[in-house]
Amino acid sequence: MDHKGNNNNKNGKGGGPKKSMMGIASIIIWAVVIVVLFNYFASAAATSGQVEIKFSELIQLVKDDKVEEVELQTNRYTVTLKEDAQQGWMQEYYGEEYNENLQMPTIYAAPLSYTDFLLLLDEHGVAYYTPYQSSNFFTEFLLSYLLPMLIMVGIMILVFRIFMGGKMGGGMGIGSVGKSNAKMYVEKSTGVTFRDVAGQDEAKESLEEIIDFLHNPGKYTAIGAKLPKGALLVGSPGTGKTLLAKAVAGEAKVPFFSISGSDFVEMFVGVGASRVRDLFKEAAKMAPCIIFIDEIDTIGKKRDSGGIGGNDEREQTLNQLLAELDGFDPTKGVIVLGATNRPEVLDKALLRPGRFDRRITVDRPNLAGRLATLQVHTRNIRLSEDVNLEKIAAATAGCVGADLANLVNEAALRAVRMGRQAVNQNDLLASFEMVIAGAEKKGTVLTEKEKKLIAYHEVGHALVAARQKGTQPVSKITIVPHTQGALGYTMQTPEEEKYLEDKEELLADMRTLLGGRAAEWTVFHTMTTGASNDIERATDLARRMVTMFGMSERFGVMGLATLQNRYLDGTAGMNCAEATAAQVDEEVRKLMTDAYQDAIRILEENREMLDKIAAYLLEKETITGQEMMAILEGRDPALVDNFGATPEPSRKRTLTGDVEPPARAVHMVSEPPVNPFIDPPADAEGESGDTAGGEGGAQPGPADSDAPAAPESTGDSAPPEAVNDAGDSDPGDEKN
Repeated sequence: MDHKGNNNNKNGKGGGPKKSMMGIASIIIWAVVIVVLFNYFASAAATSGQVEIKFSELIQLVKDDKVEEVELQTNRYTVTLKEDAQQGWMQEYYGEEYNENLQMPTIYAAPLSYTDFLLLLDEHGVAYYTPYQSSNFFTEFLLSYLLPMLIMVGIMILVFRIFMGGKMGGGMGIGSVGKSNAKMYVEKSTGVTFRDVAGQDEAKESLEEIIDFLHNPGKYTAIGAKLPKGALLVGSPGTGKTLLAKAVAGEAKVPFFSISGSDFVEMFVGVGASRVRDLFKEAAKMAPCIIFIDEIDTIGKKRDSGGIGGNDEREQTLNQLLAELDGFDPTKGVIVLGATNRPEVLDKALLRPGRFDRRITVDRPNLAGRLATLQVHTRNIRLSEDVNLEKIAAATAGCVGADLANLVNEAALRAVRMGRQAVNQNDLLASFEMVIAGAEKKGTVLTEKEKKLIAYHEVGHALVAARQKGTQPVSKITIVPHTQGALGYTMQTPEEEKYLEDKEELLADMRTLLGGRAAEWTVFHTMTTGASNDIERATDLARRMVTMFGMSERFGVMGLATLQNRYLDGTAGMNCAEATAAQVDEEVRKLMTDAYQDAIRILEENREMLDKIAAYLLEKETITGQEMMAILEGRDPALVDNFGATPEPSRKRTLTGDVEPPARAVHMVSEPPVNPFIDPPADAEGESGDTAGGEGGAQPGPADSDAPAAPESTGDSAPPEAVNDAGDSDPGDEKN
């Protein structure tokens, strides 16, 4: 086995320069052919407008006084006719083909030994001369052939390097077109160990065995065990798959080859397969080592069964990867790690045992994992004494490692902006809000009517959530517009980690989502576009209950949809007939209607508290969930704990000068009855069509629908038709 491998290595070492020399020879040959053809066609083009006459004709033209000038050369005499003689000569020469658009050609004659020719020219007053001609053949050859050929060779090499991605060396890039572009880190040069990875204990445990095998292969081979050839890291974007792979290399202290799946893809068929062969050949020389292929789904997609739409280059690359995984000796310690967030598209042949033996899920971190991740990212950050990372970890449910790293960095930047020497709790909380909702839009001017609508909308979310069991507690309510489109939002934070939700909890979430629209109708008997995102999310939740969770009375435990792209957008594809899909829509509408009516009922029963909290929110613009609960319990909201943060001066915005409000696509969809609380007098400024929510509604918090934390928002698009009580009049059709 070893002898064979050594032979292969020798062949590989000898084949590279040989291929490179062949590539250079091919370029030189092509350059010579191109230069010769170029000179040939250039010469042909130069003589295309020339006419050869007999020497006797030349003598006659001189005698007829039609010649202006004669150029005496070694191989020919070039004649220039007088202007008055050119037209007559052309008519005689071209005959019927003559026309006025023809240009006078260059006339020349082959020289003869005619000693009296110069005397004849002098007799008729014809000027003549002999141009200087270099007799240096080498110079002429250099300028005409050698120099153009060298320039052509250089251009062709440059073109090959640019378009084929070859590396300099050996054949100046030509022989290395199929070479791997993998980055290699040796020993500790990755700079990453398991100490830098937090919140992924299960994944690290699965990889520790691989590291131990690379360190102590003998204790495994003694019992007859074989090292897994490959491990596939699967998880959502930002969970730390690439970081884990580098940490494995850093812990094992072995060479680490890192390459992306897109580096194998080329427009030329066979280049990708060649790069795979080269990658594994180089890895075999450096064994024991680790090969890491990021975004392996680029080359590992399911192969087509034929017909239109096939990709020969990608399929050849995949076939070569499968062959290399089967071919190398596992005892040498070459480990292949792959990372993807689309495992459902991978070819089954790639996932079978013997190739990628292990599938390691790198999931979103839980509460303990988020706390550990925050501790890792704050190791080099100067923190103040009031920082409580446990509360920040609880507030960031559903966030991945990349989100937490960005949160800590934004907090440090905010501390610098504020002129502080250390990051405090407020910086961390504010950075979390900025990441999920954007920065505050200080220049946005809202009318009093819009402020009241937004305030009641957001308080509607919060109050419905507070008056139900099984809902996540409210942590913050704000009516300050933010750059990501929200005119206001309500943030909910889970008290504990939850992995399952029952039907009643899901229905409570739906009522909370529809609480904003219910508040608009309860207080103002109107509807705004601000609830579009709420309606969209509530509808999606209801549809999942019917099609995936088996929580429908009509369909029971029947599965009608399949989750697609679990680690990306999490969309579901329907697996039912069109008639069944129509029935699903009816069932979803029933759930939405019931949830909306329940939300209206809760707000009507707590109308006094709704007004009190809305008035307090209008005064402060931003309040915490603790302050809201203090109002509900009859306590002073100024004395509550602000989620561990140190009290700061009021952030109520003050606008000075004339600020022109930006254009807004905000409108009422109904004609509400007169409401003394909100409707201005008849002579007041502003139109009745200006309401809240036109630009609002970016969902704060992680977009993953399965995340525990699900802050509410006001939506940024026109809503679908409102769901109303059966006994209520329809408040109007939505028109966008």
